[in-house]
Amino acid sequence: MTRQTLDEKLAILSDAAKYDASCASSGGTKRNARGGGLGSNTGAGICHSYAPDGRCISLLKILMTNFCIYDCSYCINRVSSNVPRARFSVDEVVKLTVEFYRRNYIEGLFLSSGVIRSPDATMSDMVQIARKLRHEEHFKGYIHLKTIPDAAPELIAEAGLLSDRLSINVELPTDAAVQTYAPEKNPGQIRRAMADVRQRREAAKDRSHTGKRPPKFAPAGQSTQVIIGADGSTDATILGQSTRLYSGYGLRRVYYSAFSPIPDSSAKLPLISPPLQREHRLYQADWLLRFYGFDVDEITSVTPDGNLDLAIDPKLAWALQHRGLFPLDVNRASRELLLRVPGFGVKTVNRILTTRRYRHLRYEDIARMGASMKKAGAFVTAGGWTPGALTDSAGLRARFAPPPEQMSLF
Repeated sequence: MTRQTLDEKLAILSDAAKYDASCASSGGTKRNARGGGLGSNTGAGICHSYAPDGRCISLLKILMTNFCIYDCSYCINRVSSNVPRARFSVDEVVKLTVEFYRRNYIEGLFLSSGVIRSPDATMSDMVQIARKLRHEEHFKGYIHLKTIPDAAPELIAEAGLLSDRLSINVELPTDAAVQTYAPEKNPGQIRRAMADVRQRREAAKDRSHTGKRPPKFAPAGQSTQVIIGADGSTDATILGQSTRLYSGYGLRRVYYSAFSPIPDSSAKLPLISPPLQREHRLYQADWLLRFYGFDVDEITSVTPDGNLDLAIDPKLAWALQHRGLFPLDVNRASRELLLRVPGFGVKTVNRILTTRRYRHLRYEDIARMGASMKKAGAFVTAGGWTPGALTDSAGLRARFAPPPEQMSLF
């Protein structure tokens, strides 16, 4: 095998990392190097992500290697796949991270890997990379490590002390799907590893009897990724799994990644990828579950097959099915109901509640607060505004759905 240059390895392993969606950095601690050291994870902002204060930052997003001993049928890097392979050494990843930072290309590192030799051997190398960056290079920037769930608990424990975020992929929406497409992986072990991370995070928040805080453990939390469209799971199944993961393991985020057909894949896998709009709708529904007080049944019962409406967003789809609740008076409705108005976000609702304590709100006031009145107008009343018969009109959905397109044969 021809010896690869660092640039050649970087080209292969950065491209291989593009399938991993879970690289956002929101929620990380505000480390910075003003007191000495190198790097910062809150600097102004080759993967774009977000710092705790909302600013866009850049992460070096790579695999340590795309060699893998597993043969997951949906994975481009599976052992039976005929793809160019490469592997970074520990020192090469450290060098790349530091040199990219010095050139102002990045503020942090997202590191994942195929499993080589064994889960413990792979996780040990990843931990060694984080250890060298923190202790030898004094790197204070953001580090996100993709954890190998079968690795020894002590390795995952050290990873959490060195990184800002850990992630453990559940891979597919159901245990049955994992057993079908990734039989070498154990869903139970994945959940046990996630539970261990949660327990360690909770323990890190407790003060000792002397009042001393223990070292921070994965302060930006843990996340996971679900591949959608590889099996026959409905959106209701996927969102139900997400709800259990959020409540059971205290996850910061669940990421949804549309399945991409790969060469020489199993005949059991679909030949085409699901619409990217499905991925987008799942993220919107996920947001409604976490911040708007919806539950899974409310969101997914709008359509008979348990899948989200691809033409309109899930909040609008729900509102159109529950027109009897509308229009709402923005000057009197509760916070819970205002959050269900299409076009109203959490910030807009908070502004409405704050402002209406002092004066009667008019249509133009709501528009200035950031509401999308093109959507909200049919579902609310305010000073100087009433939708009249618009709320119950038969053509209301057509106002928001994309226009029909002429299909082409070529």
